Amino acid sequence: MNTAHADRHAHAHDGDHGYAHDPTAASGSRGRKLLLAFGLTAAMMAVEVAGGAWSGSLALLADAGHMVVDALALLLAIVGARVAIRPADARRSYGYGRMEVLAGFVNALGQFVLVGWIVYEAGVRLLHPGEILSGIMLVVAIAGLLVNALVLRTLHGHAHDDVNLAGASLHVLGDLLGSLAAVLAALAIRWFGWLWADPVLSLLISLLILGSAWRLLRVSAHILLEGVPDGMDSALVEASLRTADPGIRDIHHLHVWQLASGSRMATVHAELAECADGAQALQAIKRMLLERFGIQHVTVQIDPGSCLDASEDCAGHGHR
Repeated sequence: MNTAHADRHAHAHDGDHGYAHDPTAASGSRGRKLLLAFGLTAAMMAVEVAGGAWSGSLALLADAGHMVVDALALLLAIVGARVAIRPADARRSYGYGRMEVLAGFVNALGQFVLVGWIVYEAGVRLLHPGEILSGIMLVVAIAGLLVNALVLRTLHGHAHDDVNLAGASLHVLGDLLGSLAAVLAALAIRWFGWLWADPVLSLLISLLILGSAWRLLRVSAHILLEGVPDGMDSALVEASLRTADPGIRDIHHLHVWQLASGSRMATVHAELAECADGAQALQAIKRMLLERFGIQHVTVQIDPGSCLDASEDCAGHGHR
């Protein structure tokens, strides 16, 4: 064995334990959900802008402002879902699957900007309260609550690591909470005359949005930095591969990362015993990575003896 063998799979394999069998069909389904969500969100945004301006409610205006960001975020997510299914080309050999991760990252950043605007407006309203028409505010807020619940249900059921749909769902969840806050504020103003309830509840919702946005930002940034997928232990993967085939003498230079939603990838060097069957060892490595760890795309380098990359620290095993 004096040659290097590399193998990369272009599509998901049968028996991939929950991963999409047809990426194009899955992305198309996500795209349709996002398109419906965009239409509903844009329509409700216009209603809340009008209702907030008419009633003088910050909670409605904040939710409307959130929906402006949401409409743009959903549009970005639609573009991301469509671009993600484009095939690989000469410049992007892995294709465009990571576009959905970029969309999720940008969505999270947009939430931070929105929170800053809500906090500023709430401070102004607390210092200078104005008249609020609670009846109009209540009707619009209830309508927004129902529409957001419908949109959230439409987006429900996405893969846990699909940061594109997760980003869209995060925005819609923030909208739903904003509408709920507007309902509560309208009731407090209507029943008790508490004008301060409007900006205070807006501040509370901004804190909830901030926490969710931070989690999405952290997850998408981790993928973009090619971190080890959540819940996966590189040391365990490496130790397991050493037992995949009797001909494997050592495993090193293991790198595991995630290209996009559910698309786990790995590269590894395998040092084989002198009389080992290279093809058999290669199949054993690929089979274990797929069946036990859900890693679909694998590149394996077979080293004939000691590690061929003398400039690298093979003993350190170089995890990613």
